[in-house]
Amino acid sequence: QVQLVESGGGLVQAGGSLRLSCAASGNIFSTNAMGWYRQAPGKQRELVAIMTSGTTNYADSVKGRFTVSRDNAKNTVYLQMNSLRPEDTAIYYCNIKAIRSGSYLYEDFWGQGTQVTVSS
Repeated sequence: QVQLVESGGGLVQAGGSLRLSCAASGNIFSTNAMGWYRQAPGKQRELVAIMTSGTTNYADSVKGRFTVSRDNAKNTVYLQMNSLRPEDTAIYYCNIKAIRSGSYLYEDFWGQGTQVTVSS
């Protein structure tokens, strides 16, 4: 099985920073994309950033403030969040679209989510 384990959420004041981590484990043959989503109460889940082999795209609301990076040796992807705002408050989810070893289909895999709360 493929598992994504997230960490790094918490409570931070507006203007502060947090770094979320997403550690992937399992037999992954190929990854098409890896990204971050978030969901605030009463709202639909929205894309924060998505990383492909060629580029990383960010939602307009986080451009210039959030940065995705990866550590291939640790099979971990990060979301560095700076200049946080109260409207960034949400549960953040790591997501990959990948093919398992021995499989032929792309599948979505999700982390358990980590809460980010930004106080004003």
